[in-house]
Parts: sequence; C-alpha cells; structure tokens
Amino acid sequence: MVSGLEVSPDELSRLITMKTAESEGVEHACAWMTSVTEATVMSVDPIEGSHNRKAVVYSERYGQRTVVCGAPNCRADLLTAYVPPGVTLDDKVIRKTVIAGVESDGMLASGAELGLNGDSDGILELTTGALALCAPDAVIEIDNKSLTHRPDLWGHHGMAREVAAITNGKLIDPVNLTLLPEGPSPIKVDIESFGLSPRYSALVLENVTVQPSPLWLQQRLEVIGLNPINNIVDVTNYVMSELSQPMHAFDAGKLAGDTIYTRRARAGESIAALNGETYALDLTNLVIADANGPIAIAGVIGGNDSAISSATTRIVFESANFNADSVRRTSTRLKLRTDASMRFEKSQDPHNTLRGLARAVELLQVVSPGVRVVGGVADVCAVMTPPPPIELPLEWLYRKLGRTLETAEVTGILERLEFGVTETRPGVLIVTVPTWRATKDISLKDDLVEEVGRMIGYASITPTPPLVPANVPHPNAERAYFHKVREMAAAQGFTEVYNYSFISDEMASELGLDPEKHIRVANPIASDQSLMRSSLLPGIRRNIQDNSRHFTSFRLFEIGMEIHPRPDTLPDEIPTFVAALYSKGNGEGNLFELKRLGECLLPGLELRPAPPRSFEHPVRAAVVLWDGIEFGRLFEFHPSLIETGRAAILELNLGAMFRQRRTIQTYCPLRRYPASAFDLSIVAGLRELIGEMESRLKTLAGTDLVSLEFITKYAGPPLPADRKSVSFRLTVGAPDRTLSSEDVAVIRNRVIEGMRQAGYELRV
Repeated sequence: MVSGLEVSPDELSRLITMKTAESEGVEHACAWMTSVTEATVMSVDPIEGSHNRKAVVYSERYGQRTVVCGAPNCRADLLTAYVPPGVTLDDKVIRKTVIAGVESDGMLASGAELGLNGDSDGILELTTGALALCAPDAVIEIDNKSLTHRPDLWGHHGMAREVAAITNGKLIDPVNLTLLPEGPSPIKVDIESFGLSPRYSALVLENVTVQPSPLWLQQRLEVIGLNPINNIVDVTNYVMSELSQPMHAFDAGKLAGDTIYTRRARAGESIAALNGETYALDLTNLVIADANGPIAIAGVIGGNDSAISSATTRIVFESANFNADSVRRTSTRLKLRTDASMRFEKSQDPHNTLRGLARAVELLQVVSPGVRVVGGVADVCAVMTPPPPIELPLEWLYRKLGRTLETAEVTGILERLEFGVTETRPGVLIVTVPTWRATKDISLKDDLVEEVGRMIGYASITPTPPLVPANVPHPNAERAYFHKVREMAAAQGFTEVYNYSFISDEMASELGLDPEKHIRVANPIASDQSLMRSSLLPGIRRNIQDNSRHFTSFRLFEIGMEIHPRPDTLPDEIPTFVAALYSKGNGEGNLFELKRLGECLLPGLELRPAPPRSFEHPVRAAVVLWDGIEFGRLFEFHPSLIETGRAAILELNLGAMFRQRRTIQTYCPLRRYPASAFDLSIVAGLRELIGEMESRLKTLAGTDLVSLEFITKYAGPPLPADRKSVSFRLTVGAPDRTLSSEDVAVIRNRVIEGMRQAGYELRV
C-alpha cells in the first residue's frame, strides 16, 4: 500500500513506535517460503509394513526427489508443496532421513505446517502459481491500547497512511469506488435511530460460489491471527483488517422480506449466533433484523439462521456504522468481544461503509469468479456534517512545540497525513480534518501540535525550562495552622485517615442525624454517597468498625470539612478535627488520653459535662472550653453504636480554633528561685467536678501558684459511699525571692480555709 518502501521491518517498527504508536516487536512469518516450491507427484508406491508411502516428486527448482509421505491425499499428478532438507519450519529442521527403510529427501507439507492455513488433514493441493503468491512476511505487533483514540489505525490501510507520512512514501488506495453500480437496489434498508446507526449500506450479489479461499488470502488472514473459513467470510475479514470496516454477509435466500431493519431489540427476542450460543436480547441491544426477527447483533456478531453455507448462491453484503457506546454496552452485557465490536467501539468513520463494499466487490471477483452485482447500493445514512476547519497560527504552533519550522515543512507533514491545508494569510493555516480523524481524535488546534510534533520527532526539540515567573505564594496561615494540628496529633500516636465528603442516608440515620438536613447530591457517584456530610463522625464510626475487626486498640484522626446548608446561598463549610481512641477493654483511660491531646492543642482547656447527643454515651459527654469559649466536645460513642469495645471521641472546630489562636507568645524566663510544694486531699461528693475544685484552688492560691497537678482520686472505706477523696499537688514560689516556710504555710492555710468555707472537707 506504500510504494517505494525500502525500510526494513525492524527499522519501520522503531519509526512507528517513535511517531505513531507503540510497537511490541516484529514477528517474521513464513520465512521458509523462500525455499518451498511447487512440485508434481510423479508416482506413489506403498511401503511394506508401513502406513507411509514412497512418492517421487519433481520441481523445476530441485529436480526429482524421493520423499516418504503419510498424507491420505498424496497421489500421482498432484501439484503440492515440497520442502527440501535444511529448511526450518518454526522450530523443526527438515533433514534427509530414512523412514521405514526408505530414504526421504525432504517432505511434502500441509497448509498448517507451512503456516498458510489451519488445514492439517493432508498435504496442499495447489493450482499452478498459487504458492508463488505466498511470500514470507513480517508482522509488526502494535499495542492496541495506544490506538484507542485512532479508529483509523485498526486497519492496515490506516497504518499504511502513517508509514507513508513517516517515510515520505506514496500511499496507494486499494479501493475503486467505480466498482459500485448505480441504480435501485433489490434490498431496502430501514434505520430506526440514526443516533444508534448513523449509516447502513448493503449490496446484493448473485452467482456466488462458496469455496475455500485462494491460498494467498488464507495466508494473509492466518498471519494476522484470523482463521480462514470460506471465500465469502474471508473477504469480510480481509476488508475489516484492511480498511478497519467490519462487514457481514447474509445468505439472501434465508432472509424474510425485502427490507433489512436496524432497530432496538424487542422484549423477549433472542438470537442464535454464529458462535453456537443463543443470546437473550433486551431493549438496550441494537439488532439487524428482517421481517421475521433479528438476524445479527449490530456491530458484534451475525446470526446462525442467515449464515453463509456451501449451498449459498445469492448474498447480501452489509457494510454499516454503529454507535460506539451502544456496541460497547451490548458487548459487555453479552460478555462477547469480537474483532468487529472492538473496532466499532472506537467510533468508526461512517464514510467508510461504501469503501468497504467497493473493496469487497473487487475481492469477490477474484475469489468467486462469475459473481454478479444485482442492482445498485442500498445506502441510508444520517446527515453527515463535515468537521469544522481549524485555524492554526504558526507562531502559536512554534511556541507550543518549542522550536520553529518552515511553513512548507508544517504543510507537508499535514498533507502527507491527508489533512487539507490552506494558508489564508501569512503565518496562519486553515486545516480541514479528514473524516477518519474526526470521530474521536482531531478537533482542536492543540491536536494538530501533536501531529506535527510526532512527525518531526520530539527528540529534535531542545528541552528548555518554561519561561514563566516562579513567585513564592503568599503564606497561608490557616493551612499552616492545620499542619501544626496534624503534626501534633501524629506525634501523640494518632494515625490520619481520609474519608469521602459524601455519606449515605443510612450512615446519617444511624447517628440520629436527619438526612433531610443535609445537602443531597443530584448525581451521586455511588448509591452510598448521596449526601454531603454535615459531620465527620459517620465516617469516623465506619473507620472504627472496620479497624476493630483487626486491632484491639488504635488511635486515628481526621481533618475535613463539615458542610451545612444555608438558605439561598452557598453552604457553610466548617473545618473540623476529630480524633478517636478505641480499645476492646473497659477503656477507662481513653477520655483522659483524648483530654491530654486536647490540652496539647488548646493549653489550659476546660471540660464541662453536657447533655448527651443521640449518639453519645449518656454520662460520658462534655463540652470543650478554652478561654470560656466552646470549641467542641469530648465524649464516648453510645455502646449500641460500638458493640465490640469503647471508642472515645474528641471533636474540635478548627475554624474557630484558628480564629482564636494566640499569635503572640510571651517570653517567660526560667525561675531563678526554688519553689515549694504541698499536697492536699479534698473530700467531696462523687459527682463533684474535679475541674471546679481546680478552679477554686487556683483562685485561693493566688499569684504565687506555680503549678497545680491532679494526683489521684479515691472512693471507698473509710469514706462514706457517696464521697470521694481527690488529691492535688500545689507548687508555689515567688519570682524575686525564695519563699520561707512561714510564707508557704500562709498560702497553704489560706487555701485550706477557703476550701472549708466553700463546703469541702480536707484531709490534712
């Protein structure tokens, strides 16, 4: 298809990889055909005691030879294929050897042994000159994943177009459209939806003889991995491989009526396919049908009831175009991928249907001599609007490429790829896109940059850094603060988790959150992500449930946005910090550990009991206060929500914390004078808040208090059942002197007296 091509297959493979698509290598097929020749069997004699026979063959190239052959069709006057000694067939070396006492000088080969077809039942039966058309070949394997956007490259002609552009060769078009007759067609076409089937072309032929294809055609199909079947089916596969236009042939005598319908399958319809399977169809499947029902699954596979057989004499050739998404959905639903469906899924060019018919007519005249076309072409198609031209400013192209080119070089590259190019004004090209590149590939001037770039070779472009200013972004104080919170939590042994910002109605309801008070997603990506979360807790609870199946204890945290709806405006997004501590034991220390984490983030925080929310433990819930402002909550999940253990939660409003953060740090020098400490044990009611006691002690100790430390609490004999003892250590000192024992005693007595006046009993 490319004249004057002198590049070796290996070099061509490299060029294709560099400029078009990844080549996985070169496979040399039928290399032995340079040594194989046609030979006439002169005589055949039996060998006593053996199923083999001695054959004397003659060829002009090797003269007369004697071979031992066991093929049942080996007979005198047969023209077959002779393989001389020294030739390697795949990994088998043919040698002169003795078989059943007879010296065999080479072998007679079957089509399968020569790689020409799959027939291994006997040796080849040739017509004069047939073997000369079966030359050695080289197959360049292209990675089809790199061709998804190039439906034209799913055929050899499209790849030949690329090779012609790469090597400056001349592309030869194998299609002769003048072979298509004019006039009315004996077959009618009815398309239900042009959205599903943009074009359907059909041609009727008679005086058809169904027989094996010529050897050259069988070889070409075999080499590219397609099984030769018969001359009619082989022509459809050949055209599909050559032009990337899938085709199908129906036995005209098996069709009901004079109209072919392209329509959706109807409820309850099914089809027995060519692969021997029967497929139940539904309304999502596009079918080809006659008056009696489906005769093919559009773009996927033909039906067995209208298949070509040895008795076929009249055929209808189909060359159509189908919606890529429809074919893909049908193929996936039926779990059936075919060579045709893989091509249609790539958005084939509707203009290619007539080209496929013209090529098929030419091939049929070769493989089925005497075939006649009946009437004209039945061709029904949607209005096909040509793709709009693209304006390509050359200065813009050079800037995008990173190098300059001559205008003639750019024009030449695009014209070799069969784009239309016109220079409407200096430095500006108007480029028209060929139809086979417009279905899924070229639509913008940016696409044309790639076309030029790959052809000149990206290695020809000198790599340079982009000439753009690189300014340091303004500092983001909020982001830096969140990073510090994240680092602090990680330093305390907590592992960060990331959850989706979407939850389900069920996840919200499980925590007593009203789904109707959430923002509902109009088009959720999954059924369990229909709501935008107004709390991080549903996701955290799911994390706890998942991890509790594998670990007896763990710590985790998340920083994310709570999203709350607001009427007539955008939702309110609140940055939130949630930390969780889980253990399978009684978990008594979990709340204290989270309080310690809270104190790392908010030094000096206070906790006050609070009425529990629906998902909180009835008596283990508190608000977090800092400088008298509420910033969040510390609580345990309700036991019904976490059945395998106990999970304590610290929930903080990061946005409020950031706004209230202390940006000025006051320097406090090291103490120059020693401090003194004393312990006090206070007897109070069981439900008395330790925080209340701490607050009173700080007030009573006054400015000389250096630190106040909770030591322990005790409940039990000899204390009454409704009382507890809480022990504190008070450290006092002065910045300008060492307090005397009398000074310390004054402070201690003041504290004791003040606590007694407040109603507390002290154990001193």
